[in-house]
Amino acid sequence: MAPRDRILDPVVALTFLAAHTRHLLLGTGIIILPQRNPLVLAKELASLDVLSGGRLLFGIGVGYLEPEFRALGAPYAARGAVTDEYLEAMQAIWSQDAPAYAGRHAAFSRVQAHPQPVQRPWPRVIVGGRSPAAFRRAVSRAHGWYGFGLDPAGAATALAGLGEAAKQVERPAALGPLEISLTPRGWGLERAAAAEFAAVGIHRLVVRAPRDLDATGLEAFVGRCGDDLVGRV
Repeated sequence: MAPRDRILDPVVALTFLAAHTRHLLLGTGIIILPQRNPLVLAKELASLDVLSGGRLLFGIGVGYLEPEFRALGAPYAARGAVTDEYLEAMQAIWSQDAPAYAGRHAAFSRVQAHPQPVQRPWPRVIVGGRSPAAFRRAVSRAHGWYGFGLDPAGAATALAGLGEAAKQVERPAALGPLEISLTPRGWGLERAAAAEFAAVGIHRLVVRAPRDLDATGLEAFVGRCGDDLVGRV
């Protein structure tokens, strides 16, 4: 992406969408977790989950652009460990009666944050990324995995990586089957291509609209997706 591409903050944008929708799931794809304050972010996302009636999908990643971390004063080399601790810390304050967490990168006690999320014990977690570590994190800690900008062959490769990760780390039974979400490469999606992704093993497609659509064009695009894809693959 270009430095001047206009990207809205996901929590603000999804809160706006929550006010204008009733049934759509609201997913972050992705929040770079080690660049955020975990307790502040937990408060923001709990608020979003409450206001949306429990529709949040919490998509996270560790990031890969060292200059971003340097600008924020966030540790780049330890970003994987920070991500794991921040997620645990957020889940603690979302779910515990007397929240407390003691880690190397996050620690707190004697604090409260209410309201807690509608989803119990916490919103569904989706891990993004195609590294072996990301695959292991998805298998061991998340409800789902998210891939971005992939064709069916790339999706198959990622699923193979997740399969290898499942041989290395244990998946808690409470998480259930790993749900696979993916944004296809390019803009829009034909029915035949959607069927090809489904055959590979993708559960949810997050389709991008073409650039520079006005409100009328965006509404028409969403309508075409509903007519051509929903319930037909």
